[in-house]
This record gives sequence, structure tokens and C-alpha cells, in this order.
Amino acid sequence: MLSGCSVSSLAARFAFFPPEPATYAVRKDEATGRLVASGVPRDNAMDVLLVDTRRGNKVVAFYLRNPCARLTLLYSHGNAADLGQLYDLFVQLKVNLKVNLMGYDYSGYGASTGKPSEENTYADIEAVYQCLETEYGISQEDVILYGQSVGSGPTLHLASRLPRLRGVVLHSAILSGLRVVCHVNFTFCFDIYKNVKKIKKVKCPVLVIHGTDDDVVNWSHGNELWKLAREPYDPLWIKGGGHCNLELYPDFIRHLSKFIREMESMTTKTRLKKIRQSLQPAKTVYRVNTATTTTFTANCCCRIRVRKPTCPSCCSLSCSCCHALGNCFTFRLFKCSTCPSFGFRGCFKCCCCCGGGAR
Repeated sequence: MLSGCSVSSLAARFAFFPPEPATYAVRKDEATGRLVASGVPRDNAMDVLLVDTRRGNKVVAFYLRNPCARLTLLYSHGNAADLGQLYDLFVQLKVNLKVNLMGYDYSGYGASTGKPSEENTYADIEAVYQCLETEYGISQEDVILYGQSVGSGPTLHLASRLPRLRGVVLHSAILSGLRVVCHVNFTFCFDIYKNVKKIKKVKCPVLVIHGTDDDVVNWSHGNELWKLAREPYDPLWIKGGGHCNLELYPDFIRHLSKFIREMESMTTKTRLKKIRQSLQPAKTVYRVNTATTTTFTANCCCRIRVRKPTCPSCCSLSCSCCHALGNCFTFRLFKCSTCPSFGFRGCFKCCCCCGGGAR
């Protein structure tokens, strides 16, 4: 019988398909001393970076600058592509969305070192985000995380840890690794990319984009993630769209641009107000029928439902804790022989002073 670790490793083997050979290589330009990527067009508005991760790998990242940008898109790609194949898409997104764009290759992809795994992808995106902060001075308030397919895993991992993030885009996203293969409705401990749980911790607007004819990751994955989001944005269900062709539909860039513009117009004051509201605990409302129960005063220590006594001797008793007449009882109270409406057998204690309860 396979152990949990064995099944997790097996699931990871089916999750990652890095192009072999890689479609680009990284070298240092002798004239400038900067890193350049061979196999992609030379772009003066793009920085090629080698980023160290906490797991000891070096991942390659492309940072594309847009002088008109107010926000930065951190792009986590799917499981069968590398940066060389995605360069043209990155340029289109940078221009059409008017954003800066940071794309990176997972460990074991392209010219990145190491081997692809769930934990490595988490370390990869953490390191790239830290690079945005330290090298470019970009804070989480100005970042939108974008995850396609398997890239939704590291995207939601990081999003669940950044409370002031501007937004998240989930493109053909998965609920979890095993749910793609087995179509189960529950989570195993050895499952990978448990997005179904992490989506609930994301505190920013979430845009979900999915094709209705996706035969790799069923549309139900995107629909369920959208339902589970705490702050869902209007989703985009592309009719007839598959798993790898959604960018070809006009609605894709149109709806994505609308989302970006709305995130730009969202002020910090508005975001902080929403965050504070989400952190406030729900208020418990106690409803009491005043016709048949005691009336609780503002300073009454008890929130217990008892029948209202009708005899004067019972009503005159006061609580030693809050001194409310006939409202709560911190002492042992036996049934009054002249008050059959009181309706207790035995004794009654105050719920906050003596543990509470009628018996």
C-alpha cells in the first residue's frame, strides 16, 4: 500500500511537465555585466534575474517594466511552459493591461535549478515576491497575483499570507491536485495544492477565469473557487474555451482590463476599511420574548431564558452580581408555593456566576 508521501510524490510527478530542452538560456553580457536571456528577443525594458530561494535553488525571473503602470502583476504559469514560451504573452499583457509584469520559472523549469515540487514552488514565489519588495520597492498593496492552472497553487499560497494584497486572478485554476485526477469531494492529507482551503484565507478581490469546455481542469473547479472566495469579483466563463487558449478570446483581455482598472481605482482607505470589516467578529444578537420571559436590562449579567415570575416575593429578589430585580439569580432558588407560573423544579443558578442551569 502506498504511503501518503509516496502518493504525494506520485501526484507531483503527474503535475509538472517542464519543457525539455528549455526554450531559453541565461548568460551574463560581458559588455554590460547584466544577465540576458538567449532565445528571447533582447528587450531593454526587461530585467533578467536569478533569485535565491529558501530551499537552496536559483530561479529565473523576467521583470517587464511599463512606464505607465500603477500596479504589478506577479505571474505564475502552468505546468508545461517556461519563460521562453511565455515572453510574447508577457509583452501583450504588459502593454494591454498597462502593468509591470514579473514572471518566473519554477525550480526545475527553464534555466532554474532544482527539481519541481509543491514545496519548491511555494519557496519560489515567496523569493520572487521578496525580490519585488527589495529590488523594486513594490509593496503588496500594488501587487496583483496571477495564477494559471498549476500556478494557482503558489498564487493562493502567497495570497493567503498577504492581507493587504490588491487582487488575485485565477486562470483555469484547480481546487487541488487530486481533484483534477480523481474528482473527489474531500481533501486527503497527502493531496497537493489544497486551493480549496487556501482560497478562504484570501482577503482581496478574486477574479476567476475559466473555459466551459476545459477538458484538463473541469469548469467546476473555477466555479467552486469563485463561490468559496471571500471577496469574489464578477467571474469570466468563456464559452467554448479550453485549458490553454483563453487568451485568444476577445472577452479575456477585455474583462481582465476591467478588473485591473477597478483595482487601480480602489484607494488604500477603501481597502483598509474592507479589511477592518472582515476582521471584526460577528455580533451575537439575543432575542427574548418579553411576554413569557424575564426582561434583561443593559447591565444584567445573565443571558438565560426563564419564565417570568408573577408573585411579588419572586419578583423582588435581586441578583447579587448586577442587582437586576427578577432578572437573574445567583443563589439557590426553590419553587415558590404561591407562584405556579414560575415553573421550576429543584433549583436554578446564574449562568455567569455559578455555572448556570435549571435542574
